[in-house]
Amino acid sequence: MTKLIRIGLGALGLGAMSITFGSGVALADDYAGQSYSDASSAISGAGQKAVIATSVGDGVSQGDCVVTRSQKASWLKGDNFSPVTDTVLLYLNCDAKLATAGKAGNSLASPEGRAEKASEDEAAAKEAAAQQAAAQQNVSSELATPGGD
Repeated sequence: MTKLIRIGLGALGLGAMSITFGSGVALADDYAGQSYSDASSAISGAGQKAVIATSVGDGVSQGDCVVTRSQKASWLKGDNFSPVTDTVLLYLNCDAKLATAGKAGNSLASPEGRAEKASEDEAAAKEAAAQQAAAQQNVSSELATPGGD
């Protein structure tokens, strides 16, 4: 009897651990994080059809919307109820990458917002450096060019 109780408690503990920690299997989403235009091109290239399941926001054009997740279609079609195997459902976020006054998007307080702000700042710094280099090149070429009447 004691052995049976120990086995039962062991199984119960194992079940609780499996619920707490999960199965450890993670499914990769091939299209999450891509723009809708990139994801739909990749899906078409694989011989499948991209269908928008949901779309949230209107801050960017549809092609620039970010795919938050995707999944294979899970419905049946036709008289013989054959499964749909050539359709991928896409869930889109069409808010701006960074919120501004009057425009929805990621907050600067969120990890996504901080990453986008850092990316924008880096691009602005590169642009400023390129403009400064061009201005210096222009000044150097003016000084090197002999002038005068």
